[in-house]
Amino acid sequence: MLDLKGKNALVTGIANNRSIAWGIAQQLHAAGANLGITYLPDERGKMEKKVAELVAPLNPSLFLPCNVQNDEQIQSTFETIRQKWGRIDILIHCLAFANKDDLSGDFSQTSRSGFATALDVSTYSLVQLSGAAKPLMTEGGSIITLSYLGAVRAIPNYNVMGVAKAGLEASVRYLASELGSQNIRVNAISAGPIRTLASSAVGGILDMIHHVEQVAPLRRTVTQIEVGNTAAFLASDLASGITGQVLYVDAGYEITGM
Repeated sequence: MLDLKGKNALVTGIANNRSIAWGIAQQLHAAGANLGITYLPDERGKMEKKVAELVAPLNPSLFLPCNVQNDEQIQSTFETIRQKWGRIDILIHCLAFANKDDLSGDFSQTSRSGFATALDVSTYSLVQLSGAAKPLMTEGGSIITLSYLGAVRAIPNYNVMGVAKAGLEASVRYLASELGSQNIRVNAISAGPIRTLASSAVGGILDMIHHVEQVAPLRRTVTQIEVGNTAAFLASDLASGITGQVLYVDAGYEITGM
């Protein structure tokens, strides 16, 4: 039976009720995990208020600002975890960003700054957060991130984000190799297209979803809760032998040829 009671789980990347991170947080909570939630702070505090109201039913014991482009905030987040929890068992990385201008047109015209931003937020943040979590995963742990098929195939209008996700999947393997001796597992979930705040920046996202519904073996796309179920499994002892993997949760679309 899937049981996460007694486990401390930090979930990043919740923006609204369409976020995949929100689906994951709900399923971790349902399995009994003690939750910590981070949000992206803004000057007017709108994001803090929105996320706080959304996650209130999950009773998170920590609710912290964390901009992964701010080293001091990352350090502060994990210092608070050390002081309040003592250890962390589960880290959920649901962070990705690219400038909208770099998600359309010719990939060869990607700006230098846009390329750097996409890889900083979407790829390097996993490396940095894993490094911060490592000394606090004193009883082993599970680190889970989100990828997409665009990491291994050329997807229209995905462009630099595909490169960022490819780097993310490579990072999963290198982190799994490094952290395995401490019984820390690192895996990625490659989810099918879901209409979220982040995916709305990808041109033609609705066409992509409709295409998956037509040709995927299950003749549908997936939901945030289905991705959340997989994350809860990977976070649990039921997945104790799985690390360094990319698990596709996409209604089978990844296996199709035509």
